[in-house]
Order: sequence, then structure tokens, then C-alpha cells
Amino acid sequence: MDNTFLIGPFKQLLTLQNLPIKGALRDDDLEILDNGGLYIKNGLIEEVGNWGVLNQTLSPDIQRVAIDENSICLPSYIDCHTHIAFGGNRANDFAMRNAGRSYLEIAESGGGIWSTVQHTRACSQEEQTQLILERAYQLLQQGITTIEVKSGYGLSIEEELKTLRAVQKAHQRSSVDLIATCLAAHIKPKDFDGTSEQYLQKIAHVLFPILQAENLCHRIDAFVEKSAFSAQEILPYLQKAKVLGFDITLHADQFTTSGSQVAINLGALSADHLEASGDIEIQNLANSNVVAVALPAASLGLGCDFTPARKLLDAGASLAIATDWNPGSAPMGQLIASASILATMQKLSNAEILAGITFRAAKALGLADRGRLQKGYLADFVLYQTNHYQQIIYQQGRLQPFEVWKNGQRIFNK
Repeated sequence: MDNTFLIGPFKQLLTLQNLPIKGALRDDDLEILDNGGLYIKNGLIEEVGNWGVLNQTLSPDIQRVAIDENSICLPSYIDCHTHIAFGGNRANDFAMRNAGRSYLEIAESGGGIWSTVQHTRACSQEEQTQLILERAYQLLQQGITTIEVKSGYGLSIEEELKTLRAVQKAHQRSSVDLIATCLAAHIKPKDFDGTSEQYLQKIAHVLFPILQAENLCHRIDAFVEKSAFSAQEILPYLQKAKVLGFDITLHADQFTTSGSQVAINLGALSADHLEASGDIEIQNLANSNVVAVALPAASLGLGCDFTPARKLLDAGASLAIATDWNPGSAPMGQLIASASILATMQKLSNAEILAGITFRAAKALGLADRGRLQKGYLADFVLYQTNHYQQIIYQQGRLQPFEVWKNGQRIFNK
């Protein structure tokens, strides 16, 4: 297809223009164009408006792509926190946890993160690449065209490189954007003969320069928690990453607080999880430019509290929502389903949910070219066969897109 065309008409076109990055949103804040159309040029949005007007004013030589279905158009989604580069599964962990076994008991019986590390290390780079591609395609079918992918199940120089090279290869072969993040600071590996500080020093000294030399990733993540790395242990590691020019994101305040303040102090792009955040942490995040990322599927998987999304938004924070797709706590991998559950539990508006999986999620990845339908943005959009946008969240993931477009190209057609 020629990459310059007019597409429509859509019964409703949600632009998400003019919505703020931070704070609470009402559904009345949404710009909804009836009988809308998109003029796409060279993979970017050239104009958004009424189909009839655009159809009359644009040159007749410009290709028209007619949408006959009763359809809704909105920006395609951004999953800003996933762990889809993994081998094996942890179904037994899930069963044991639901039977009342503790995290420590599960780990001692051969489960936990270390179990996934062993399965992931057993995969070749090509096997990892294929697994990432398969999971990315499942996310694509949900309307997700930008996917963050963390390492963190290698936990050695060579194994982390293997995973991040697999992410790079998958990105080259995929029709969606895969954004790599190095999570070598997930936990201290059991087979590392030294302290947590020595492990972090080795990663920072040896791995970081290779990531830059091979252009493998521009983002560094770390798990700040009692079971992983303390705020004091992780600070020199993240400071080194920042000096080298990496963007910072953190697993923060999942079970105990301290991680969100590290994120704020370092000017991180995002602080993710936040289930344990209290009023002080919420206010501090709201006073910062750090995006708070809620991961409701992890709350479901672990049976713990949800991120205090309502309080964060009301305090003025920016809230994104992601799948956290991983083999341990969040195996669902369903963005709309988990986001709609968060909406129910935290009383979030449709506008807050849609913002959280589009332009606010883009902000969490440091991206300013997607997540809205407006001039100059990527022509990334998703189409649903329904008569009202409310059906998307209302049906809790049962309603799936019938078309997904990336850079002005149709990449999925149901």
C-alpha cells in the first residue's frame, strides 16, 4: 500500500490530544470525533478531522482506504513494562503460592526467579528470539505496537548479553517496536561468588560499555527491595548508568518503600509497581516528573494490594499501566483485561485508563512521537468493530481489535 492515504470514516475517533501528562482525567476531557478520518503521509499523521471534509479537500489522487465496519479508532497501545524474554514457566510456583506456601518456601523448593534464570540460560539466543517474537505477536493482536522488553533472567555478563542480543534480533524481525531494558540488577545470582556490591560493580564496569558499543539498549532497570538490592547498594550502580547516559527506571515500592525515592532522586523516567507506596511516597511522586507505572496483573498473580492509582492521579502524578508479563507473578499478558480490573478496583475513568496505555506509557519510555492521534505523530492506531469506545474497557479484554496499524502500515487484520 502507498504510505500516503486517507483512512476512514470512523464512527468515533479518539485523538487523546490536549490531555495532560499528569493528573486525574474525566471522560468528558476526551476529544471524540464523529465520522472521523486520518490523513497519513510517509508513516506519520498529517491531518486528523472529519472524514467528509478531508475527503472533499484532499486531492482526488490521494488513495482512500474505506473502513466499512462500524468502527472505533484510537492510538495503538504501549506496554511500557514487560519481561517477555524468558524461558520455561512457573506454573508450579502459582499453584504453591495459592496453596499458602511462602515466597521463601517456593524458592527453597526450586522455584522463584532463579528457576526462570536456569530455564532462560538453557535457551539459545535464537530460541530466546523466537520466544520474544511469539509473545510480541500476542501483544500485537491486542493492539500493542510498542513493547518494552527487559532482560534480567540471565544475571551474568554473557547471559545478559545473550538476552539483549535476542531482543535486538526480535526487534529487527518484528513489525512492532521492541524497546530493550537491561535488568541485570534483578537479584544477585546464586552462582556469583561475592557480595551484592561486587556483582553490581562488575555489571556496571563490564556490561554497560558493551551495551553502548553494540547499541543494545539505552535503559537500565533495577529491583530495589529487601529480597533484591537495597537503596544504598543500588545507588552507585544507577549513578554510573546515568553518567554514561542511560535512562533509568526502577522496580520500586513493591513490598516495601524506598525505591520510589531513589527513582525521584535520580530523575528516573518511571517507578514501577508502587503497591506499597504510602501517602508520603505518593505525594513525592506527584511532585516529580517520574511516571508511576501500575502493574495490576502482578497484584492479581500475587494476591496483594493494587498500586494506589486513584490516590496517585488525584495527587497529580502521571500514571501509566503495563502488563508486567513475566513467568512468575504476572503470566496473564493481557493489557486491557488487567487495566479494566485496575479501573474497577481503583475507580479510574476510561480516559485515565486510555491515557495510561498510550501517551503516558510513552512518557515512561521517554518517547514523544506516539500515543496520540495528532499531526506529526507516528501513524500507530487500532480499530475496533463496535459502536462506542466505552465497550473496550467495559468488555474487560474480550473485545479485540480487528485491525492494528504501525507507521501507516496495516500489520494485523483479524
